[in-house]
Amino acid sequence: MTVQLPADGWILAAGLLLVAAILASGFANRIRLPGLLLFLALGMLIADEGLGLFRLDDPEVAQIGGTVGLILILFEGGLTTKPGDLRRAAAPGFLLATVAVAGTALLLAAGTYLLLDVRPLTALLIGAVVASTDAAAVFAMLRRAPLPRKVAALLEVESGANDPIAILLTIGLISTWQDTPTPAEWVFFGFMQLVGGLAVGGLAGLSGSWLLTRVNLGPAGVYPVLALGVAGVSYGVAAMVGASGFLAVYVTGLIVGARAPLHRRGIRTFHEGLSNTAEVGLFMLLGMLVFPSDLPGVALSGLVVSTVLVLVARPVTVMLCLMWFDYTWREITFVSWVGLRGAVPIVLATFPFVAGYPEGALIFDVVFFVVLASAALQGTSIRLAARWLGLTRGGHSLDPVAADVPISDLNTELIEVRATAELYIVGRRLGELDPPHGLVTTIVRGKRVLVPTGRTRVRENDLLIVAMPRRPDAQRLVTAWAKGEEPGKG
Repeated sequence: MTVQLPADGWILAAGLLLVAAILASGFANRIRLPGLLLFLALGMLIADEGLGLFRLDDPEVAQIGGTVGLILILFEGGLTTKPGDLRRAAAPGFLLATVAVAGTALLLAAGTYLLLDVRPLTALLIGAVVASTDAAAVFAMLRRAPLPRKVAALLEVESGANDPIAILLTIGLISTWQDTPTPAEWVFFGFMQLVGGLAVGGLAGLSGSWLLTRVNLGPAGVYPVLALGVAGVSYGVAAMVGASGFLAVYVTGLIVGARAPLHRRGIRTFHEGLSNTAEVGLFMLLGMLVFPSDLPGVALSGLVVSTVLVLVARPVTVMLCLMWFDYTWREITFVSWVGLRGAVPIVLATFPFVAGYPEGALIFDVVFFVVLASAALQGTSIRLAARWLGLTRGGHSLDPVAADVPISDLNTELIEVRATAELYIVGRRLGELDPPHGLVTTIVRGKRVLVPTGRTRVRENDLLIVAMPRRPDAQRLVTAWAKGEEPGKG
């Protein structure tokens, strides 16, 4: 006697696909290949023109799934953006996330219109759809190539903040085709999207961080779920008032990540897992939507768009935005090259398709090809480019130097410090070091746990646990100490 439920087969299939995708991601990391390539390939393999295990011929389903995935990815991006990096790269990062995105869209649209036989609106839509970089794809590659702090901070801020502008442009252009809005309506639309998104995101972030820090909800596991609910409310309210829900979600993540120290670690860990799962599912879903047999027909168009994007649109806009700041030509060249396209352009490419735009299918196929080309060319050469430009010497890893671990409701927190080779503390005895307002209580060395004394010497790859009273700048103080800098620097 057996009992089988209708969902049994789907659950088994989903589990097998997730396992296969994660194993593929691990394999991609070992061979230094962008994981998104393998996820897309896996989606195409199991779909209609592959093994035929799944059928997805409704772009609206992919758009809904893509929207949910983007909310999770953008919220996690806000949570993990470090306030120090945000302050350090605020001005140039803001220009790259706004002016550079709009400029890239316009230059790419001009090149596409001049070189390909498409209508002007189609060229503008292609430019808008692929104008933003992909945060996850960029950071997956950059973690293997430590960079100067200001470059790493700039790329982090740009990749996390530039999606809303591309989304705004895409939705606005589709509205232009559907309703022919006046210039005044365009201005009002843009104002509401940007200002409204910032306002709703700010209010949701402040309210959510207040709930997460002031209200005792019981088990620690409920706080990440509450943060997820806050992100959903932020997006929904923004969408209802005509603002950018994606921008609101990112801003909410920034504020919650900065103002909820007690449960920050659990919230970030939970949402990093959600974001990674969303990316895997998103790329596989989009891979299932494309028909490989259609790609050869758009290969030439895709190569033209990719060439204009990589060699003209991106470099010109990055140079115009960064030439006013203290960046060398090597750093500007590297930032220009690290413009990986990923999930956001493919999801945005479904918008014209779902709206019934006449060349919606062409836009989707061209954009899909551009993402594949970007991952294959730029994604595999980032480390080489950083080394060739001399940016890996004395570089800074994108992983934080110090990570806080608050202790329940006590006014105390633990700060974890990974002793990487470039840090000042490596090779020195603890007696020579004096953590500000804190004490090194434990050192994890390999599989050993040490209770240190003043004679204990810090070794590379040690994990130091620093206990100190809870304060807003605790992580910044310990980071400066680990680097041998004054607390106000770094």
